[in-house]
Amino acid sequence: MRISVVAKNTGVGVETVRFYERQGLIAQPPRPSDGGFRSYPPEVLERIRFIRQAQSLGFSLKEIDELLSLRADPSADCGDVRQRAQSKLEEVDAKIASLTAIRSALRGLIDACPGEGAARFCSILDSLESQAKGEVQLEKRRR
Repeated sequence: MRISVVAKNTGVGVETVRFYERQGLIAQPPRPSDGGFRSYPPEVLERIRFIRQAQSLGFSLKEIDELLSLRADPSADCGDVRQRAQSKLEEVDAKIASLTAIRSALRGLIDACPGEGAARFCSILDSLESQAKGEVQLEKRRR
């Protein structure tokens, strides 16, 4: 299969296939001696789909490489995979908590803003500036 067919059948671009090759996630087929096109085996489709699915769940390419290594290792234990998934879930939960705090802070800023008047007297801008000054002061105290 040519690279364009692989890309089309997996819903990614040709450059994405090449990127996965450079990252070592898929093997680059050897160039034919006659100078023709490289031919990808059918298994590469499954591997790219696996990579894309893992990415959609938030796994980094490094983590995906580790998962693929575990999948290929006959002595690997399912518990190793489960632990990686558990760690990813904890990471997602932490991001959700952080985003929830950001959302709450933004909602408070918006609720406190009258929504009219000169921007130089904007309560949102004033709050951001005072918080930034507070962080600078905190950094100076830490030193």
